[in-house]
Amino acid sequence: MSQALTDRNLLREKLKEYFGFNSFKGNQEEVILNLLSGRDTFVLMPTGGGKSLCYQLPALMMDGVAIIISPLIALMKNQVDAMRTFSDNSGIAHFLNSSLSRAAVQQVRDEVLAGKTKLLYFAPESLTKEDNIAFLQKIKISFYAIDEAHCISEWGHDFRPEYRRIRPIINDIGQAPLITLTATATPKVQMDIQKNLGMTDAVVFKSSFNRPNLFYELRPKNNDTDREIIRYIKQNEGKSGIIYCLSRKKVEELAELLVANNIKARAYHAGMDAQTRADNQDAFLMEGVDVIVATIAFGMGIDKPDVRFVIHYDIPKSLEGYYQETGRAGRDGGEGHCLTFYNYKDIQKLEKFMQGKPVAEQEIGKLLLLETESYAESAMCRRKTLLHYFGEEYNEDGCGACDNCCNPRPQVDATQDLVKALQALRAIGDKFKMEHLVSLLVGKTTAAIKSFGHAKLEWFGIGKSKGERHWSAVVRQGLIMGLINKNIENYGLISINEAGEAYIAKPTKVMVAQDRDYDEEERSAEASVPKGGGVADEQLFAMLKDLRRKVAQKHDLPPFVIFQDPSLQDMAIQYPITIEEMQNISGVGVGKANKFGKEFIELIKVYVEENDIIRPQDMVVKSVANKAGNKIFIIQSIDRQMDFEDIARAKNLTFDELLTEIETIVNSGTKLNIQYYLSDYMDEDRIEDIYLYFKEDAESDSLDEALEELGDEYTEEEIRLVRIKFLCEVGN
Repeated sequence: MSQALTDRNLLREKLKEYFGFNSFKGNQEEVILNLLSGRDTFVLMPTGGGKSLCYQLPALMMDGVAIIISPLIALMKNQVDAMRTFSDNSGIAHFLNSSLSRAAVQQVRDEVLAGKTKLLYFAPESLTKEDNIAFLQKIKISFYAIDEAHCISEWGHDFRPEYRRIRPIINDIGQAPLITLTATATPKVQMDIQKNLGMTDAVVFKSSFNRPNLFYELRPKNNDTDREIIRYIKQNEGKSGIIYCLSRKKVEELAELLVANNIKARAYHAGMDAQTRADNQDAFLMEGVDVIVATIAFGMGIDKPDVRFVIHYDIPKSLEGYYQETGRAGRDGGEGHCLTFYNYKDIQKLEKFMQGKPVAEQEIGKLLLLETESYAESAMCRRKTLLHYFGEEYNEDGCGACDNCCNPRPQVDATQDLVKALQALRAIGDKFKMEHLVSLLVGKTTAAIKSFGHAKLEWFGIGKSKGERHWSAVVRQGLIMGLINKNIENYGLISINEAGEAYIAKPTKVMVAQDRDYDEEERSAEASVPKGGGVADEQLFAMLKDLRRKVAQKHDLPPFVIFQDPSLQDMAIQYPITIEEMQNISGVGVGKANKFGKEFIELIKVYVEENDIIRPQDMVVKSVANKAGNKIFIIQSIDRQMDFEDIARAKNLTFDELLTEIETIVNSGTKLNIQYYLSDYMDEDRIEDIYLYFKEDAESDSLDEALEELGDEYTEEEIRLVRIKFLCEVGN
């Protein structure tokens, strides 16, 4: 390599000539000089830091062809198109992958052999093909670049086994300097990458992972999350955003819902055909649509600088995944809002998905999830937690750009509570889940507590005054601190370990942020916040409650059977004045709207006219037809008198989740006959006792009130089942 090529002035001239920039960002110049000098190079640089330029510029300056190994066809196409805009020579950059025809492959090879091409992109799968290896052995290779290098590591968030075969293939093709690049790598992942690629002596360039322009926020995930997302997007109209979901089904449902609410959105996931994916991606890049709803298949290497928000509908599987996906916001240094919806049940679902995988893979997945859970539950500065995860210390007292710093939560000393929880866990052994331990501590008489005789233990009810949410947070803290093991083979079972025993003997101070328990926030939100998400019209709400009372008396029914409070609150926000609009109200289906809706919409109509109310119709979330697949399946299954456990299994639901689905169906006005299941599940006299309570004594449909009134003799499940029967027979 001549001295002229390594001269910094020449380097900056070439930067200006090829890319139009006057200066380099961060470590770019040092990285390029290192590669030009022929040394192996390891680059850790956050999204938006300019990783691509670190191999694009030296590829244009060096003799031969640079081989770029990249994981996604979309990424290759995006970068090849970008490189061609910098040169009159359309052959300056090419890719060879499965999307090309035989004739197109031959054309690429001809241009490479003719010396026109400086960058040649491969997927790792294509690189291993014998004819490609033979072809590459014929040409002069300037260097190899491995983009998204975290894919090499089993501890990375996007592990791809084929990436671990890259080193032997390079050895077969021929030696040349190697540069690896990633936006996310913990010290462990970095070591794994370097070891696998045989580049432990590489010069490492590590940029700061801090993205000061990004705002990190977590909100509780509940039944109103779809609505909340629509409101958020409408408040940020015209801005580009990405919404990540874990399942393809949710991607399609949410994209359809956004479109139904006049939001320009498209879906993107690996199950779609390649042409549709490409069209949807191009529409997003070309600003034909504002929002892309996607699985994590979207975004790796997508160079759109003005993404203003990234929403995670589901908590990601790892903090690395979270960091990289949120990093797609604000790449131009402008505003970037990273909003994640969190519910602990999502962590449990992700753990369940690990079943059936090799034990070693489950172990890795479990540890990565614990880190994510810790981040979500923590009251510490989000930025500090993230940077620490990547081996970087953030010494500021507060970043001022995350929810925990802008809205700090009070903490309580939970040291002795953690000791009690560990002692109780030791007493019951290793055959129970976290929920069982929490029930024991708060004195909740579940069927399992009864059958195992745990109500007789000294630990039963020892923490009743602090409630389930507090104890769940305490036990999760024990899991995160490594004092409690979660059984991998038998999903969800927990047990105390040696570290837990040592903690009992010598406890250290542990603080738990009560108010950052998202289960609690979800519950209080459902109880007190109107489903429409705005501020309810208190005067109208009071009038609707009066009307409900009169209608209930006329039908000789408890008021809650007519419409529940959240439905009235939503009416006091949305002001429905037709039966069709009434059907869009939370908890009101076609049946209830037709049966009870007329008097309510007449009252609302008069109120709106008399008070000159401007109705917020642009914020009404429209339903998407055929969205409720679960609902139809459950109704049909109950009509066929299927066992509830079989229904739950068929839809991958827990029994508790199934009951919640059934309650939603019933509360919307659909009548179900579940007597066949009740007869097998409960004695007739127990059914009658609970039924009479709801018919004659209950002032509301509150489960807590029913449990308190009926006493420990009845389980929560029994009360819920009979309440469903009662609402069907009396209300629907």
